[in-house]
Amino acid sequence: MSTTPKVAIVILNWNGVKHLQEFLPSVTRSNWPNLEIVVGDNASTDGSVAFVKENYPSVTIIENDANYGFTGGYNRVLEKVEADYYILLNSDVEVPAGWITPVIELMESDPLIAVAAPKIKSWSQKDHFEHAGAAGGFIDSFGYPFCRGRIFYEVEEDNGQYQQSGEVFWASGAALFIKKKYWDEAGGFDDRFFAHMEEIDLCWRLKNLGYKVMYCAQSEVYHVGGGTLNTENPFKTYLNFRNNLLLLKKNLPYWRSVYVIGSRYFMDLMALFRFLNEGKRKDAAAVSKAHRNFAKNIFNHEKTYISADKSRLKGMYKGSIIVDFFMKKKHKFTGLDNQEFY
Repeated sequence: MSTTPKVAIVILNWNGVKHLQEFLPSVTRSNWPNLEIVVGDNASTDGSVAFVKENYPSVTIIENDANYGFTGGYNRVLEKVEADYYILLNSDVEVPAGWITPVIELMESDPLIAVAAPKIKSWSQKDHFEHAGAAGGFIDSFGYPFCRGRIFYEVEEDNGQYQQSGEVFWASGAALFIKKKYWDEAGGFDDRFFAHMEEIDLCWRLKNLGYKVMYCAQSEVYHVGGGTLNTENPFKTYLNFRNNLLLLKKNLPYWRSVYVIGSRYFMDLMALFRFLNEGKRKDAAAVSKAHRNFAKNIFNHEKTYISADKSRLKGMYKGSIIVDFFMKKKHKFTGLDNQEFY
């Protein structure tokens, strides 16, 4: 690198003072020579801003006037941040000192690389991958996301099996590196997502524009996970199902989206019955609400530019991860057929 790009680590916070106390110290020890650390606050009421001001005066604070969620919060904060690279970092992530350099070096090697992410491992079980990202994100033909190192609830131990950096379909929003010019070109996150799958939508839109999303195996971070909405939260269930339909409507070619979304209505109905069978009535209601919301707004979902170039789908799985996981018992990424990926 002839000149050192400016990197801004941007942590979006909402009532997460405990996470800031625990993990901000490691972030401030990041050793990049041209670095700004920013805490964007979504109108917290737990003393988060006061804590940062008192203990980390070198950290820039940008305050939103309300809780705009993950999407709206980041969109508003990043309008006020000047840098060559943004790193969107969850507040519950511990980082080693040298975590930035390998990712930036990878991204600097190719002007078409828009987004990248490090290996994301579990903070509580550091020899295992973490659910939200693991060793890079993929998606199947019906829109179900999964990761190298994590398929549904099955999380693998890291034994060095995914030490090859390369192109993936999406990068986790827990630790997402993006070139500012491509963030601006894509228009940032879609505010309607609020939280969950917004990073998949952003990556998919950038891929449709001809850019690349990468996984960097030479950097790793440690994520607690579930810091804002835990896995048993019906609102999270609603967002996951609603946002997944929106993701497909926006980014698939028209007739393909009609087929896939039609198939998903049936698959999601099965999920609703499964929730009922497990006694999770609120989650079942959340699935129903997600579909009602999507149907009500179906004609308001504008499309982004859709490319017919199959090479831009690199990281999409042609099969069904549902069938492979639950019926064929393929619980590890290494068990999937490489020929089935674009």
